[in-house]
Amino acid sequence: MVSGGLAPLTGRFDNASGLGATISGQVVLKGTPPPEIQNNAISADPNCSRFHSQPVKTQFYVVSTNGGLANVFVFIRSGLEGKQFTPPTTPVLINQVGCEYEPYISAAMVRQTIRVGNSDPVLHNVHPTPTARGNRESNRAQMPGASPLNFSFNVAELPIRIKCDVHPWMFAYVFVVDHPFFAITDENGNFSIKNVPTGKYVLEAYHLKTHRDKSAGVTQSITVNDNQTIEANFVVDLTNRR
Repeated sequence: MVSGGLAPLTGRFDNASGLGATISGQVVLKGTPPPEIQNNAISADPNCSRFHSQPVKTQFYVVSTNGGLANVFVFIRSGLEGKQFTPPTTPVLINQVGCEYEPYISAAMVRQTIRVGNSDPVLHNVHPTPTARGNRESNRAQMPGASPLNFSFNVAELPIRIKCDVHPWMFAYVFVVDHPFFAITDENGNFSIKNVPTGKYVLEAYHLKTHRDKSAGVTQSITVNDNQTIEANFVVDLTNRR
């Protein structure tokens, strides 16, 4: 996979008082993940295989040497009911590089712009496939060198899949929520959520491959106060998975 980096993605909230809490922690994997799958389709496509000197594999479980699990969506699941937040004007950026979407996992607020570019010298199409009522499916071609395509969604949905029908192995997933208190773990499984208002919340860590067929990820209840830094760690457990 052509790497675009795994810097933490964090929701932003303009807290005028600057007194919000920070929730930081790490998500670790317990158990042995299944082997990643080699992408033979990309190897067989001469327009795409030329971008890769090594076989391309899935990256469902990106695990550091200390067990930290990357690409986990950590967010406040409940406790913000009745509050409204303005989406940031900065877009979430997704690119198509080497016939793959990067990053594989993203997150955005409701009505925040999601901007998809094409850095490849080949035709792609960008096809978001939301399922929640109020979110619109679309399918737009993107020629090499074309301007980025902008999308946004009106309803929270976890997650929305984006695919390329020209290259059917290409997928990206965007978690869309109605508040800015979320993060995606970095390559060491670390995350940080800033400016969280005082309150009692349920915090959730959701790993796409592990929790996709479940109603929720791993959760814990937390209480935060202004100017407080809270540590919240999670374990994604594969040992009892069926």
